[in-house]
Amino acid sequence: MFIRELRHKNGKIYVQVVDKSSGKYKVLKSFGSSLTSEGVFELKKLATIWVNEHQGVREIDFTCETAQIEQMLSGVTQLKLAGIELVLGRIFDEIGFNKINDELFRSLVLYRLVYPKSKLKTTEYLYRYEQKEWSEDAIYRYMDKLYSTQKELVQQISYAHSLKVLGGQINVVFYDVTTLYFEIDQEDDLRKTGFSKEGKHQNPQIILGLLVSKNGYPLAYDIYQGNKFEGHTLLPVVDSFKSKYEIEKLTIIADSGLLSQSNIIELQTKNYEFILGARIKNQKHTVQQKILKLQLKNGESQLIQTDDLKLIITYSDDRAKKDKYNREKGLRKLEKQVRTGKLTKSSINNRGYNKYLKLEGELNVKIDLEKFNQDAQWDGLKGYITNSSLTKDEILENYHHLWKIEKAFRIAKTDLKIRPIFHRLQRRIEAHICLTFTAYKVYKELERQLKEKQVPYSATKVIEIAKSIFQIEIKAAKSQEIVRKVLLVNQEQKKLNEFLQFGC
Repeated sequence: MFIRELRHKNGKIYVQVVDKSSGKYKVLKSFGSSLTSEGVFELKKLATIWVNEHQGVREIDFTCETAQIEQMLSGVTQLKLAGIELVLGRIFDEIGFNKINDELFRSLVLYRLVYPKSKLKTTEYLYRYEQKEWSEDAIYRYMDKLYSTQKELVQQISYAHSLKVLGGQINVVFYDVTTLYFEIDQEDDLRKTGFSKEGKHQNPQIILGLLVSKNGYPLAYDIYQGNKFEGHTLLPVVDSFKSKYEIEKLTIIADSGLLSQSNIIELQTKNYEFILGARIKNQKHTVQQKILKLQLKNGESQLIQTDDLKLIITYSDDRAKKDKYNREKGLRKLEKQVRTGKLTKSSINNRGYNKYLKLEGELNVKIDLEKFNQDAQWDGLKGYITNSSLTKDEILENYHHLWKIEKAFRIAKTDLKIRPIFHRLQRRIEAHICLTFTAYKVYKELERQLKEKQVPYSATKVIEIAKSIFQIEIKAAKSQEIVRKVLLVNQEQKKLNEFLQFGC
């Protein structure tokens, strides 16, 4: 690469940057012309700056002959995975996570999206695909640093970005919890056995509470002992979020698992508006009778006033089919257990479908079919308890956004492999969850941008394509110049570049 002066017959001198590495002259950049030596000097200064900026990063010229190509390829010094940085790294920076100026934080987050494995496996992938060498000890030392100094900053950056994409206002939040189990036998101060949403009742676990905005953008999270009642996690997370970001008015939406009388009283005392899933079978007898007299049809809803709160009842044919299927499935399971004699007096309780059991005489456990048949009248009905000033339709529309937090947990558990967790120390457990929280935020922003740009690929598909994009680096034999080229070798990769324009 060199600067050339080319004199035209009109007397003007043209200044160009030219490359001759392929044996032929190739103009890389023209900087104009001048009739005076002073003008030419200024153009050459601009050309020199350009050369300095582009030296070592020009693309490989593959127009040369085979022998020259083979000679060039013999100088390959590196072949590394480039798609992760081109696609996910750009989004990581746009969100603002690059304010945490730590290379290991960046690598652990991005590889959680692409290769969600153990920390040891992550070090192997980083070395194999990017030639970055990190010891497992270095990763654990960084996780301790993340827990002690950067965890809060991560949530602040995520909130600020969500606020921006949502138009500068967040007044409605969605809260839910899930359980994360550990492959250990012994409990400790944090990891306790309890009701597991994943059916891992024998494994110690923790409870993860997650707060998201509309469209599922993550806002805040916290973890709790595995045997804690999930309803007691709601107020601490919401109160902290509201105080931290000085939000005056906040509407909280959560499912019936978070419903308790003490929660409702505290929410009202603290002037929160709320929309909660209601346990309609637990309402007062008079309210239950009103509900059963509604005779709603598919898609219909009705508002019932209960004391100072509103109870909205909806009916769905699809929900009725599902309720009936689940009841009959539960009944078949109970019938099998009765036949095998596995049920005892202690089995008679209100947990799940055991409510259909009764004691006949002193020893025989039987199924109460009358209670089973009575339950059919509730099939298809769902309730929502609220003090919101919104209209009935607005309340229902807002509640239906709650499925996006369920999707967040599903992505975290399946795509990002947040569990099972193998860490033992609480600070590293929290650091692991923080990395997953950050990765989920990057995933959601990728999803948002794909929708905005009308890209016909899902976020998962784009990540799969990014995993196949590599960059080759070659040292030229004569000049010792380093040249690099991102390899877009199939239509999927080229199409993705057209959509996202990541500079290849």
